[in-house]
Amino acid sequence: MALHRVPDRTVEQLRVRWAQAPSQFVDVAGMQLHLRDEGPRDDPTPIVLIHGTSSSLHTWDGWVHALKDQRRVIRFDLPGFGLTGPSADNNYSIENYARIVIALLDELQLEQVVIVGNSLGGNVAWATAVLYPQRIKKLVLVDASGYPNQAQSVPIGFMIARIPLLNKLMEQVLPRSVIESSVKNVYGDPALVTAELIDRYFELTTRAGNRQALSQRLRQTQTESLVNRIKDLKLPTLIIWGDRDRLIPPAMADRFHQDIVGSQLVRFNRLGHVPQEEDPSSTVTVFKQFLADANQTATRLSDKVD
Repeated sequence: MALHRVPDRTVEQLRVRWAQAPSQFVDVAGMQLHLRDEGPRDDPTPIVLIHGTSSSLHTWDGWVHALKDQRRVIRFDLPGFGLTGPSADNNYSIENYARIVIALLDELQLEQVVIVGNSLGGNVAWATAVLYPQRIKKLVLVDASGYPNQAQSVPIGFMIARIPLLNKLMEQVLPRSVIESSVKNVYGDPALVTAELIDRYFELTTRAGNRQALSQRLRQTQTESLVNRIKDLKLPTLIIWGDRDRLIPPAMADRFHQDIVGSQLVRFNRLGHVPQEEDPSSTVTVFKQFLADANQTATRLSDKVD
């Protein structure tokens, strides 16, 4: 593995490729949040999409393309990732992420939303619903984190970020192969990982401060008291999971489904940890059906999709 110095890049350097219209930067909690806000402004309940660790708002491109003609869709880069960059106070707790979600809703003057999250974003989504139930109308968890979990396989980038000496080294050098391996690790079918996709993950990781922020984020864990409140959730909930997820195995989907009364679970046999990115068409179809079901019955408790 060749090691070459990979310097940090500024937002100005990265925005030409990764912050094209309709990207904007909004002042929230002392940070400039990278945000995309698309679709009709008269939507009474906008959709908020939240990405996972080391990802960005771009992971939802396929979903937004399918939704924005009928629904207002808002997505943003979480602090520590994408073009938003490090947290203003170095706080990467789930509770603080939830506060930032609410601060963004306040900034956009939104009273209530449908909130959707993948991986870490799923953790942020359900925590926001637990802590601020009056602001969340429906909840969608896509391979969400939160429960204590023994991963079957961890992306090498995450492993490096947890090791003190190596994570300091990776703040200066970052082999593209590490990013490629990490992305392929979370796909059900690694052959679907394109060079452009690797470019995106690689370049946004080099945003100034993001490599340091990842190490901080992985050290700041979920509080048990918050996890214990998942059973308190009483809102329409859809759980989407990839059966080939080796980072957060499908057993965690079953646990969310069991703990959230009336929730609907749909599992995709051939998809991995980021099913909304790997197969946006199939997964957004399930999401649209969930939105259209006004009564939210539990008639399909454990659907599976090939």
